[in-house]
Amino acid sequence: MNILITGGAGFIGSNIADAYIENGHNVIIIDNMSTGVKEYINPKAAFYKMDICDNNISQVFKENKIDIINHHAAQIDLRKSVEDPKFDINVNIAGSVNLLENARLNGVKKFIFASTGGAIYGEHDYFPADENHPVRPSAPYGINKNCVEKYLYYYNLVYNLDYIVLRYANVYGPRQNPHGECGVIAIFTDKIISGKQPLINGDGKQTRDYVFVKDVVNANVLALDAKGPKIYNIATTKETDVNYIFNRINHYASAGFDEKHGPAKLGEQKRSVLSFQKISSELGWQPETDIETGLKITTEFFKNKI
Repeated sequence: MNILITGGAGFIGSNIADAYIENGHNVIIIDNMSTGVKEYINPKAAFYKMDICDNNISQVFKENKIDIINHHAAQIDLRKSVEDPKFDINVNIAGSVNLLENARLNGVKKFIFASTGGAIYGEHDYFPADENHPVRPSAPYGINKNCVEKYLYYYNLVYNLDYIVLRYANVYGPRQNPHGECGVIAIFTDKIISGKQPLINGDGKQTRDYVFVKDVVNANVLALDAKGPKIYNIATTKETDVNYIFNRINHYASAGFDEKHGPAKLGEQKRSVLSFQKISSELGWQPETDIETGLKITTEFFKNKI
């Protein structure tokens, strides 16, 4: 199949591109390279340096008979979405609708969308949160991801565009960008390997559901043949707090940093953990990488980058 991956030079998208190519598919990558890395672009992929908001994105569809869109290009920083909600709307909603319109006009069969499980549910009513949990995003990032999910519903209803939504928990692993406000594992690992003291926000007891990038890739491979419309959580159903993350990376990096705590981030969610029962029962997916193994692999990756 001919698969268009947006954000294919980035952390998750580039890993997915490698897997799709390994499985014999033709991959076309769109990335504006604002955070993408040239070295992560698979040489067997066709590459367009382009923004998903650009009107001339239609040329990609004219030059390639796209069967499936895998949409990972996004403004991913929750805090930036709070600071500049208009920019988040322009990228995460308008850019996505631009892709949907081109999908409609060019006979694309399926749309796989990278949504958020970590930000879309808000503070949980119950643990772990499944796909039926109320959606109460507390920041523009989650609001706009939910909006795109609604657009997918519309395009399926009116134009019969099949879709799979993957609501990710907190994804981590090799190739994650450590130079931003999101991705505590990448940020801590990069700092510790570089000999810099990480700062833990608040008491460090806030928990997240950390899912390894290889397991996320496996879900995207299964999504190619899955019949939609469907929404699936991609998670581990295990909570890990920030203090634990810091101490394990510190150990694997053979560093000697003590915990250093700073002020808590205003409005930061206390707990987030998701159920993957639905995708497990319907597609046979489950996470295969435990947090210990994932942290070891991630630490080694950052060591080798230095």
